[in-house]
Amino acid sequence: MANDNRQPTTDGPIRTTDYGLRTTNSADLLRSIPALPDHEVRRLLEAATGRHWTSLILGVDLTTGEIVAFHSFVERRRADEPLQYIEGIVPFGPIEVAVDQRVLVPRPETEELYEIAKVAVESPLVIVDLCTGSGNLAIALKHTFPAATIYATDISSDAVELARENARDAGLDVTVLLGDLFDPLPDHLRGRIDLIVSNPPYLAVAELADLPVDVRDHEPTTALVAGPIGDEVLATIAEAGSDWLRPGGVIICEISEFHGPAIADRFASLGGEIKRDLFGKERFVIGAAPQ
Repeated sequence: MANDNRQPTTDGPIRTTDYGLRTTNSADLLRSIPALPDHEVRRLLEAATGRHWTSLILGVDLTTGEIVAFHSFVERRRADEPLQYIEGIVPFGPIEVAVDQRVLVPRPETEELYEIAKVAVESPLVIVDLCTGSGNLAIALKHTFPAATIYATDISSDAVELARENARDAGLDVTVLLGDLFDPLPDHLRGRIDLIVSNPPYLAVAELADLPVDVRDHEPTTALVAGPIGDEVLATIAEAGSDWLRPGGVIICEISEFHGPAIADRFASLGGEIKRDLFGKERFVIGAAPQ
């Protein structure tokens, strides 16, 4: 799958950059940006040229268009735009998805959720991903369980559009529906879902100000903030989940590391268990419908 953010190649002389360097050599260019970490500069040049970093470090001649695109990407990053939006593609489990300002950037924690989910139910036949965003969870699970019927929902029409594009580009059949949580699901799924996953909004309004600027100012607030308390969306999922799961069906949600006990209470009817991530933070709630 490709999502090319590069500027079109242009003809004409190479312009002098605002860093005072006039060069066509990639190795020199990599050393010319002191304002950003080296690994970010390398990734931006990879994105601008489509070349692997090993060749760029050794030094290759670049086109005018590649250099113009690179400096455009540098300015976007210096303005705190997430690096993943500039690159346009994020690896996630066995797949990769396109990301932009319409959706959250998939985090390592959500990839942990995928790893938990893929072993939580043996050969699931029906899987639902709530608050799908880019579709990363739904598409990765479809890749893992090709025989499963998979639905994904999101309240954002922009997110639904991108998730559908990502599923199509991955060549995987995922039904992406516009609506709030369970609302758009066909009624015949009630009581038949084997696995529900979700990375919902789970921050309180007051927590928004403490986020890194690239998250706070660029990623969609509606996908981050649930409400004044932060567990509003998870509470709705917990309340409705037992109606949609088959007996023994499993639900797994990503949560705030600061809300573990409150979320466990919300999921008590499903035997909610809080699971820590690789850094020891309370990051997931796992429940199951009574047999």
